[in-house]
Amino acid sequence: MLSAIIVAAGSSKRVGFDKLFSKIGDRLVLEHALAAFEAAESVSEIIVVCRDLKLIQDVINRADFRKVRAVVRGGERRQDSVQSGLNAVDQASEFVAVHDAARPLITPNEIERVFSAAQEHGAAVLASPVTDTLKFADANQFVSGAIDRQNIFAMQTPQIFRRQLLVDAYQHVAENSVTITDEVSAVKCTGKKVAIVPAEDHNLKITFASDLPVAEFILKQREQ
Repeated sequence: MLSAIIVAAGSSKRVGFDKLFSKIGDRLVLEHALAAFEAAESVSEIIVVCRDLKLIQDVINRADFRKVRAVVRGGERRQDSVQSGLNAVDQASEFVAVHDAARPLITPNEIERVFSAAQEHGAAVLASPVTDTLKFADANQFVSGAIDRQNIFAMQTPQIFRRQLLVDAYQHVAENSVTITDEVSAVKCTGKKVAIVPAEDHNLKITFASDLPVAEFILKQREQ
């Protein structure tokens, strides 16, 4: 059994408005993300973590997402929100996927690929090879050196783990007052390995308003 935690509790400070309620085509950003997990055969339940419970529940009811089992309130930090979602996951679930609602281009096929790797290795993450040239900068923002981009990946979501592995990782994070930016970081704190699944499709994160037309273009291309 695979439970999916959709993290929709961010403040959207960088974009300046609530990006999850912006439209891409005829659907909200949030709806696109939920629809992919709704369609993924391996997903048994969806837990949505958010700030406004009623607003999100209205979206779910209107779109009739039948796999959504709970809508829970998020916390101040991402790790607090994921912990809130983890607390709501069915105890019978063997695996848990964590996905950012701001990544609306995720596909059921990519979810299944990551899940397959997680079943084999216990933990897996969708990631994209870094293709840009990377440089270090000094305190004055002048180039001070280069980073070898070979075997460098940008972490994406979903990130999928055996449930108990993620529970233990978050317990470790809490007990040691560690601040993390994603679940891979939490699991790596415990010394466990996480398999990388190279992305085969676009999976951009909506960060700025200009990302919305790009996402819409990609979705239209997929329909052709």
